[in-house]
Amino acid sequence: MLLKKLLKPLVLASLCAGSSFAIAQTKVIYNANGYTPLYKGKMQKGELQQFSTLVIKDGKVVKVGGDTLKESFPDAKLINAEGNTLLPGLIDAHGHVIGLGDNLSQLDVRGAKSVDDVTNKLKQFAQGKQGWIIGRGWNQELWPDTRFPTAKDLDKVVSDRPVVLSRVDSHAIWVNSKALELAGINADTKSPKGGEVIKDEFGHPTGIFVDKAESLIVQHMPAPSKQDISNSLDAAGKHLLSLGITSTHDAGIDKATWEVYKERGDQGNLPLRIVAMLSGASPDLPAMLKAGPYHDNYDFMEIRSVKVYADGALGSRGAALIEDYADRAGHHGLMLETQEKLEALFTQSFKNGFTANTHAIGDKANRVVLDAYENVFKKTGGILLRNRIEHAQIVTPDDIPRFKTLKIIPSMQPVHATSDMHMAEQRLTEKQLSFAYAWQTFLQQGSVVAAGSDYPVELANPFDGLYSAITRMDHNKLPENGWRPSEVLSREDALRAFTLGGAYAAHQEFKIGSLEQGKWADFILVDKDYFKVPVEDIYKTQVLQTWIAGMKRFDKKESDAK
Repeated sequence: MLLKKLLKPLVLASLCAGSSFAIAQTKVIYNANGYTPLYKGKMQKGELQQFSTLVIKDGKVVKVGGDTLKESFPDAKLINAEGNTLLPGLIDAHGHVIGLGDNLSQLDVRGAKSVDDVTNKLKQFAQGKQGWIIGRGWNQELWPDTRFPTAKDLDKVVSDRPVVLSRVDSHAIWVNSKALELAGINADTKSPKGGEVIKDEFGHPTGIFVDKAESLIVQHMPAPSKQDISNSLDAAGKHLLSLGITSTHDAGIDKATWEVYKERGDQGNLPLRIVAMLSGASPDLPAMLKAGPYHDNYDFMEIRSVKVYADGALGSRGAALIEDYADRAGHHGLMLETQEKLEALFTQSFKNGFTANTHAIGDKANRVVLDAYENVFKKTGGILLRNRIEHAQIVTPDDIPRFKTLKIIPSMQPVHATSDMHMAEQRLTEKQLSFAYAWQTFLQQGSVVAAGSDYPVELANPFDGLYSAITRMDHNKLPENGWRPSEVLSREDALRAFTLGGAYAAHQEFKIGSLEQGKWADFILVDKDYFKVPVEDIYKTQVLQTWIAGMKRFDKKESDAK
């Protein structure tokens, strides 16, 4: 405890990228076109406050109001917002920080329109590189032939080194023959429970591994060092800050990342706020749980939840469905864990003081997860921990009300709806689609929706997510009036989901998520009036500045000048 007290001024100075005086000094941001949702003990239909002046001291909000506040603080540092729109810092409630950082330095084939498009990018990327070639982002649904690709496709351009490319949703990998050889994969290789090794008509592995089958390859890949993880953290942080994200929830970390996060938290040099979830699939989970929850003194790092995995993804037909896939008769997807195992993981998490946040996309997975939560709540409690279902994409009308009854937070990613809509219409029947991506339905029943992007599966830009939530259209304004438009959100509800919704889901609604007295002064300045700009321009919004705890962490002018 004494050591913490001695370190506190040093950590404070590090957090502020300057001196402790810098954060202690009163600042007045004036001439702003400010908006903030208000919490005031209510998550639903709260007020929206407009303001022109924001007063900050010790990194926290002192007052929010009109220009007269400026005269009330004569010794303050005055900062002219130049009429730009000021919003609370945005919170992405579901992303993958290290995956994003890795992706910024690996082969990115997102948006590739064909197998040839992928292999052309691979050929160029591989030049001069040694060892394993890692990449991500392919999506066969964008190609003329929507079938899964094969190892032979990759062998045409790289055959002497192993290649591993993750599908855009991270629920399947595509590898070349060298990777199959190094992993000892052949016709005798069996699909593990909760996964599938895709084979051809002769029984030979094609090079596609779905969900838990990925481990057959991944276990042979070189593990990143702590320095690699730290570098990826910095790269991801820089990118997220440039998009106006001041806090992000990291959905599933391994032991090495857990160690780096705690070290960086203790040192006070994290790039942004992170709420990290321990990976429920990690063999080191018991040891991490035994160490107990972690948080630093300035709310930059919070580790008090476990990410549990129930099923796969819709794009790779791994999402677990009650009825058949519309485009694959007899196939229901993949449950990655049994209900018994889910209940054991929930119980283990709760007993160690951790919340359980469970990935569930298909309607079967959502039902099984809800059943598991309900059983564990009856036996051991835990209903008040703000447990979550991550994605909650396909849920039956009977199961949606159970989220409210069981106090489960639907942690949803609006951009998934606009990315998935064409594929979802092929994968699912009208019955299965009837309550798909049902944000408005959840809100109407009183559930708190925590919004995110699932980066790097999707782009991290939160204004893409806000646009998708408000329109359910792509960037070409299609389909007209939106896809299943009854589920659209208002601009205010969408903003709350990307601010207070994420804060509430992390037990931080009294600390961040809105600009109210006593909360951390996390905010952004943007070039468009979010509430007045034509709806089709919302996703074009540019972030001019990003501030955390009253300190500027990103400035577009400075960044562009480099």
